[in-house]
Amino acid sequence: MSASNANRNSLLSKLGRPSQVAMGVLVGFGFVAGILFWGGFNWSMELTNTEKFCITCHEMQENVYMEYQETIHYANRTGVRATCPDCHVPKTWVHKIARKIQASNELFHHFKGTIDTPEKFEAKRMELAQNVWRTMKKTDSRECRNCHSFESMDYVVQEKRAQQRHAEAIEQKITCIECHQGVAHELPAGAIVEGGRLAIEIK
Repeated sequence: MSASNANRNSLLSKLGRPSQVAMGVLVGFGFVAGILFWGGFNWSMELTNTEKFCITCHEMQENVYMEYQETIHYANRTGVRATCPDCHVPKTWVHKIARKIQASNELFHHFKGTIDTPEKFEAKRMELAQNVWRTMKKTDSRECRNCHSFESMDYVVQEKRAQQRHAEAIEQKITCIECHQGVAHELPAGAIVEGGRLAIEIK
């Protein structure tokens, strides 16, 4: 064995392997760091999942939020209010994360000023509405069903027209958004409702 190898082995033997205490400290640090990261992540998720956060953008405050306050989803006889995230953010974790990632595009357009005036917003209203309607149709109106379901409906207390419509929806597998546009926001110009259904097809 060469002198250099002997010296190296001697040094390693003196240093020894990492002690169990040191390993325990590292594991403990990693555990605490993981908790702090996960807690911070969930805290930020919940913070950005409130109506208060949604309307910090003036384009939301001055347009859709104003008209939403005039609807039954905002004030009604039962006192149950559906807020922005109730309708626009999925509750299941995987779908919620996907929606949050998608929202980064909305932040881009916020800073770009795409709809920063009422005039710009109205010019884009049809496109924005169709984007939401398309998503809701694809998910079978998942967020609507957090509060509304055919199984929970008391058809006896519904108006006759509503009873008929819901019976048709069950039979023909029509999802909520195909009939219930405009329940929380104004319909875009040109979106003519015919017989309780939107004239524009939601694809």
